[in-house]
Amino acid sequence: MAKNKAMHAWRVEDSIELYGIRNWGNGFFDVSEDGFVLICPRGPQGPKIPLPEVIAGLRERGYTMPVLLRIENILASRITRIHESFRKAIKTLGYGGEYRGVFPVKVNQQQQVVERIVQAGSKYHHGLEVGSKGELLAALSLMRDRESCLVCNGYKDEEFFTLGLQAQRLGFNVIFVLEMPGELEVLIEQAKALGIRPQIGVRSKLSTKATGHWTDSGGERSTFGLSASQIVDVVDKLKSLDMLDCLRLLHYHLGSQISNIRDIRTGVMEGARLYVGLVQEGAPMGYINLGGGLAVDYDGSHTNYISSRNYHLDEYTTDVVEAIMTILDEQQVPHPHIITESGRATVAYSSILLFNILDTSVVEEVQVPETLPENTPDPVRNLHEVFGTISLRNLQECYNDAIYYRDEVRKLFSSGQVSLRMRTLGERIFWAIIMRIAREKARLKNVPRDLEDIDVSLADIYYGNFSVFQSLPDTWAIGQLFPVMPVHRLDEFPSRQGIISDITCDSDGRIDHFIDPQGMKPTLDLHPLRDGEEYYLGVFLVGAYQETLGDLHNLMGDTNVVSIRTDDAGGYEYVREIRGDSVADILTYVEYDPRRILDDLRATAENAVHEGRISASERYSILQTFEDGLRGYTYFER
Repeated sequence: MAKNKAMHAWRVEDSIELYGIRNWGNGFFDVSEDGFVLICPRGPQGPKIPLPEVIAGLRERGYTMPVLLRIENILASRITRIHESFRKAIKTLGYGGEYRGVFPVKVNQQQQVVERIVQAGSKYHHGLEVGSKGELLAALSLMRDRESCLVCNGYKDEEFFTLGLQAQRLGFNVIFVLEMPGELEVLIEQAKALGIRPQIGVRSKLSTKATGHWTDSGGERSTFGLSASQIVDVVDKLKSLDMLDCLRLLHYHLGSQISNIRDIRTGVMEGARLYVGLVQEGAPMGYINLGGGLAVDYDGSHTNYISSRNYHLDEYTTDVVEAIMTILDEQQVPHPHIITESGRATVAYSSILLFNILDTSVVEEVQVPETLPENTPDPVRNLHEVFGTISLRNLQECYNDAIYYRDEVRKLFSSGQVSLRMRTLGERIFWAIIMRIAREKARLKNVPRDLEDIDVSLADIYYGNFSVFQSLPDTWAIGQLFPVMPVHRLDEFPSRQGIISDITCDSDGRIDHFIDPQGMKPTLDLHPLRDGEEYYLGVFLVGAYQETLGDLHNLMGDTNVVSIRTDDAGGYEYVREIRGDSVADILTYVEYDPRRILDDLRATAENAVHEGRISASERYSILQTFEDGLRGYTYFER
């Protein structure tokens, strides 16, 4: 598309269409008339912040790339949108219960993020969901609203139950969700010891199963949850102990990022049937927890593709409320409060990974000589002949011949029959053939399969100052698509096709699949670098899971993290700053002692002085370099 647009003067509107920013941005991102990405923390009608301006402010404050930028207002906007959408559906349909959202802490466990969610959600009684003792204690330290639900999922031992029960004594609205049959006995024992009647929920294994990367957590063979017969056993046990009044919640989870609204509706209706059954057994109930699943439209295609969704927020909330009402009204069962654990949809939009491009590797246009030296090997001469005979009618044949003769040159080089210079000549002619075929194939109505991806072999490599494994682990692990685009120069034609490589020494450390209206494309439209000028890219919608899942591949640590917040007047401030890991920090994570490293280096340097390799003053300078290196950022600094 970009090449076609280049036929006329490139406009900002062309970049908006090319990168799809208004499709996946959900109103939080746009492009200015001068070609800068704009952050719109409060939506399209609110203040707009040029992202390059934010980057300039970061540099003035001493922060180098890469930086994870968090926009706090977007967290508040997402919570508001979800709650107001449910409120609208509840009012319109005449639903008798309320919506009580909870944020699953596992999606982003960073204290700054969870704290801001608690603050922004307090007016809606927005709670938290925890799955470990560490998450429970973190949640208790932040929650202030006693009406908000604190849902305890995951495997729970005696200490976990005791912590939650003591929190209940302090006034927290704690609900323990049984994930395994054996948990009930442990909970009852701990509750009796403390003299507390707990609020109990059961997680059901629905037969409904959605599609996508994360749906193994749903369905009858899911790891967590109870079967229908096991739920009945729980009911019978509670009845025998005169504790059935403690059963308050039904929970299920179809999976994360459910792209098809039909799967969501089917799951809700099955869950509602189970809820009715528990009420008919005599349990008071009061809550139905649908788990997560509200998807993020990462590619902006508005389809049921795994990186998208074929529904809007209002459609989601209306379908959920209507489906519950349909089942419960048939049996004249009172409407429960609705809980969802929408983590991805809450935090994804709030974070952007920013990094600069350090260098590029470009397939240069090659001038093929008209004549060849007399000692030119036959395969090189054959490549030269192929180059001279390329036409629209024989592209496939020339491509096949070029591959064959190039391989012949390489074989002869390996056996010592072709010199390095002649191999180089053959490679240059080969790439000239490929570039000409790539240009000509654009004129074909039907492109042969072998030639469909020929442009990928000619793509530039843009070397980004970041680590895929640390900052975008889902890109590497499961092929997750995130929107990637330049954050400036969007009023210029992006004349290069490229893939993005990180600075780890691993061939998997790259981004080579990008969003496209048809689903995915192998290269990204980029601008050529300019001497003396930084080129910045942003990876958007990375607020969910990426920070928690990141690893220390090549000992690349956490990036700098900076949060901004807008005010009512349209200004903004840098409200929270966290320095990224130093080299010393990272070494301690893998059990090295930086002080011992320095001691060992001092001893080595002293030996070098005794051996006459360096002077005492040089020893001081060398050790100072090592000390500065330990204090330095793990990424490229400039």
